[in-house]
Parts: sequence; structure tokens; C-alpha cells
Amino acid sequence: MKLNQSVWASLVAILGIVIVGWLQMPQLNQLKKTANKSTAEVLQQEIESEELRLNLLEKTPVFGFDNLVADWVFLDFLEYFGDDLARQVTGYQLSPEYFEVILDHDPRFLQAYLFLSTSSSLYAGLPEKSVALMDKGLKSLSPQVPAKSYYIWRYKGVDELLFLGNAQAARESFTQAANWASTYSDAESKQVASLSSQTAEFIAKNPQSKQAQVSAWTMVLNNAPDDRTREIAINRIEALGGKVLVTPEGAVQIMLPKSD
Repeated sequence: MKLNQSVWASLVAILGIVIVGWLQMPQLNQLKKTANKSTAEVLQQEIESEELRLNLLEKTPVFGFDNLVADWVFLDFLEYFGDDLARQVTGYQLSPEYFEVILDHDPRFLQAYLFLSTSSSLYAGLPEKSVALMDKGLKSLSPQVPAKSYYIWRYKGVDELLFLGNAQAARESFTQAANWASTYSDAESKQVASLSSQTAEFIAKNPQSKQAQVSAWTMVLNNAPDDRTREIAINRIEALGGKVLVTPEGAVQIMLPKSD
């Protein structure tokens, strides 16, 4: 009986996902017929259709297939984020909608938090939504689950410092990042603990610290998903008085501003 119930639940979950896709088929087929026009109106229709689909996914029971749905929606987000021509017309306002679905289904999806910060704060200009989603996700996490979850505190600190201008919240986030990273013994985690602690100290001494901002932009640069993000980060670092150096081996080194 339990086996039958499990099979039935799986079928219901799959059927629910199929229904979500089926409900969108008329709109998607119409969009395909006119997609070659690449007009702002057509692109806006596409965004509205995608927003409807995400809202349906948010409400549709998945009966244990949470990770599958999170992975599926993340792939959809990558396609959305990577469509540079379309985003030049419509912007990135749908970005946090993707991550609301993704992180509700899988708050342990570490990589998703990086893209959430970049797409929602830097490109969509919605850092308050990015930080709110990270706050919500962190309630389900611990220093060891998922592994190296301290990065999420760093992403949150970056958004708070650079995009919200909330130095006190950023200091607390970087301090938490240092605390969580210090529970690991590997070299990477030790370095993150040190850098996070240093950034928190910069902020404590000077809430408007250029050194802290450069450190935050350095993190954006090191984790940039594309060339656009790298270019933005380099420009901001240099505008703050820092310098970006590339070694003969191709490694990137950052010189902090001499004055803070």
C-alpha cells in the first residue's frame, strides 16, 4: 500500500509540473510565431508569460521533488539571465522571482545565492529582495549545511554594504561569515574567515570605508558570472582608489586604497 501511495504521489507531482507547462503552451506557441520580430511588446509578453509560470510553480505541490524543481527553474533562470539582447529591452526585474521559487524548494542550493546577489542586486537594482531571500534561506542553514554556507553571509554582506548602504547590517553579516568559516580547517575557509573578519573591522572603524567597499567589489569580481559583471567590478574598484593587477600567471591581485 505504501509503495502504491508513493508511486501515486510521484505521478501527481509529475502531472502537476506537466500541467504548469501545458497551461503556458498557447502563450508560448504564440510567442514563438512572433519571436522573430524581437519587439519590445513581444518581449514584454514573454516576461508576463514567464512570471505567470513561476507563480504557478510557487503554488503547485511537488510531493518531494523540490530539488528537481529548483534545478529546473535555475536552468530557466540561466537562459533568462544570459539573453543579453532581451534583457537590454526588459531589464532583469524577474530575477528575484526565479530565486523565490528556487530557494523555497531548495534553500541549500549554494550556487543559487551567488546568482541571486548578482542578478537581483547589481542588475535588477532590487537588493532589498535579494537580502530578504537570503535572510529567509539562512534560517534553514547552519555552518556545515550546506558545506561552506558561510559564502551566503558574504553575499548578503556585499549587498548590504554596496547596494543598501547598511554598514551595520553588512558588518554583522561579514562577522557571521567569519564565524561560520572558522568552523572549517581547510585553507580556503581560513582565508575567507580572515578576509571576512578584516572587512568587518574596516566597517567598524569607518562605515563609509573605501577599503571595505573595495573588498566587497573584489568578491564580486572573483565570483563574476560574466564579463559584464567583471567590468563593472573593476571600474568600481578603480573609482574607489583601488588597483586591479594581473600577474604574468594570469592571477588577479587587488591593491586597496591607501586612504580610507
